[in-house]
Amino acid sequence: MPVSQTQMIRSYNQEDIQQILQIAIARQADDTEFTREQLLEIAAELEISPECLQVAEQQWLQKQGEIQKRQDFNIYRHGRLQKHAGNFAIVNSFFMGLNLVNGGELTWSLYILLFWGLGLGLNAWNTYQSEGEDYEKAFQRWYRQNQIKQSINTIWNNLFKTWGT
Repeated sequence: MPVSQTQMIRSYNQEDIQQILQIAIARQADDTEFTREQLLEIAAELEISPECLQVAEQQWLQKQGEIQKRQDFNIYRHGRLQKHAGNFAIVNSFFMGLNLVNGGELTWSLYILLFWGLGLGLNAWNTYQSEGEDYEKAFQRWYRQNQIKQSINTIWNNLFKTWGT
């Protein structure tokens, strides 16, 4: 009787175990949410110390916060692109209409349309690039600006509270 390949492999490395357990939990749980107590029980069964679990949970929370910040940044960039595209459509429609009314044909307005369209295309290209050094620099700049705005708002609100009392 031939021995199947799954019966021959009796040891797994840590990454394999993580992937197998991740798939098994996903298949079993589907839309089920686990409580923190259940998380602690699972960790205890896997002989993971509460301290190690707490550190892992903190790292996961930090990672989720980073993911949320990047999603907010991408939403901001898409909104900015939509505004730019709207301005492009309105202004170029006006110039093309003005060109048609004055000259009866499209001449000079096409140059504006083409050059601005080139800029819009490059802007769209950069907006949908979510990796690389340029993206990271833009994200860091946006994040610093938001931190400064939040600090100023906090100071401003504190000043109003002290003046109001």
